[in-house]
Amino acid sequence: MKNVIKTDNAPQAIGPYSQAIKVKCGEMVYVSGNIPLNPKTMELVGLTAAEQCKQVMSNLKGVLAAAGAGFENVVKTTIYLKDMNDFASVNEIYASNFSDDPPARATVEVSRLPMDVLVEIDAIAVL
Repeated sequence: MKNVIKTDNAPQAIGPYSQAIKVKCGEMVYVSGNIPLNPKTMELVGLTAAEQCKQVMSNLKGVLAAAGAGFENVVKTTIYLKDMNDFASVNEIYASNFSDDPPARATVEVSRLPMDVLVEIDAIAVL
């Protein structure tokens, strides 16, 4: 289903992501950007980017499960940060959810996110 691509002809991954992921096309799941809302109360969770990232990852897990997938099926993510100074703490939380063969990933700093949150993450998964 998903094969990690590694080459010495491009820079090695410097974090919990792969240079590329090759997939045999099956069913694709495109998960919209998730922010740190508690799904039961719809209230924001966390004051720090790390706290918010924990909720975001929980939300992603819930959406993936509803689609019959898990983090092991994720082939690409994008992390949107309000402040790139939060990269290390968010990266630590993110990495704890992708122990083996992490997906390809981009991380960008943006000027503003919905509801003025500090982090948003979207994902693409292959079943």
